Amino acid sequence: MHLLDAIRGLIAWTPLGLPAFLFVITVVVFFHELGHFLVARWFGVKVEVFSVGFGREIFGFTDRKGTRWKLSWIPVGGYVKFAGDADAASTPDREAVARMTPEERAQSLALKPVGQRAAVAAAGPFANFVLAIVLLTGLLLFSGHTVIQPLIGLVAKDSPAAAAGLKTGDLVTSIDGTKVTDFQQLPQIISISGGQTLAFGIRRGGHDMTVWVKPRLMTSHDFLGNVGEQVMIGVGPNRNAAISTERYGPAGAFAAACRETWTIARTTILGVAQIIGGHGSADQLRGPAGIAQMTGQVAAFGFLALLNLVAVLSVSIGLANLFPIPLLDGGHLLYYACEAVLGRPLGARAQDVGFRLGLVLVLGLMLLSTWNDLVRLNLF
Repeated sequence: MHLLDAIRGLIAWTPLGLPAFLFVITVVVFFHELGHFLVARWFGVKVEVFSVGFGREIFGFTDRKGTRWKLSWIPVGGYVKFAGDADAASTPDREAVARMTPEERAQSLALKPVGQRAAVAAAGPFANFVLAIVLLTGLLLFSGHTVIQPLIGLVAKDSPAAAAGLKTGDLVTSIDGTKVTDFQQLPQIISISGGQTLAFGIRRGGHDMTVWVKPRLMTSHDFLGNVGEQVMIGVGPNRNAAISTERYGPAGAFAAACRETWTIARTTILGVAQIIGGHGSADQLRGPAGIAQMTGQVAAFGFLALLNLVAVLSVSIGLANLFPIPLLDGGHLLYYACEAVLGRPLGARAQDVGFRLGLVLVLGLMLLSTWNDLVRLNLF
């Protein structure tokens, strides 16, 4: 019965979800790799391959500088391969570099100064952040920001909010000293609290008071209807809450987009830290199937909602690539930092061991996120 339910769920979102997923992933990956590509070209590095996706090529072309641009069959990532690379992870091919002519060596990434190599590695995540800011700026200019009065409606039975004495009709004015003007701030602040007791400033019957609330992991449904565990207090917005739209000019929209990008990045980092520290649930991690399902659900709200998802995923993927794990951009930056401090590259054996450990860790995270997807699709 679980398998039949899962198949029905897949059928429900696949017609819309698959093209939406391909659009979202292609845009995010393309701009990430474009960042690497542009900075590498700026420093005179030869780019042999620019691929969106992995595996066999579907179609492509070769530009006048010898770069093969291609779209590949497995649409869950992409890569740029530089002269002197052994593989798509930019592992240096020492034997190939040793056989290069002086002209070829001048175009090899592995032989560029460490600062230039670091800039090429950092350019991909940086491009993701720029993409998010540009998209969010455009969305804010077009539709503004919806503000929901932070008026408490439902207080769940046996929840942290009920235990602390919060009541329907309370107006939240601050949380741990942070001013609250929008109900949407509540889950943002609470979810990264790590379960620590929070001081809620509230207004009740015209009087200001402070209520101490200790969030905890609770099973919840997000706005898309997906079930998961999240650190929360068990309250919902009030039906009588005032709703308004905040409008921006170009400068205001850009500033708000930068703040929103920072909020997404900060929330992501703290969320990962909480999972590692045991204060968050690992079921929040999504693999390709989970992202595809979510993309289909978001696409049902329209193209603007899909662009907002592109911005959020772009920040998340940019951050994930900065983690100091060999195989990822952050791992390369870690190696380059060691080289800058030591005055020489790490030994070949140390780098090889690091890449193998990074491969094991990345594969482990992929397996965990895929398992979460299968559970979320009700296969288990």
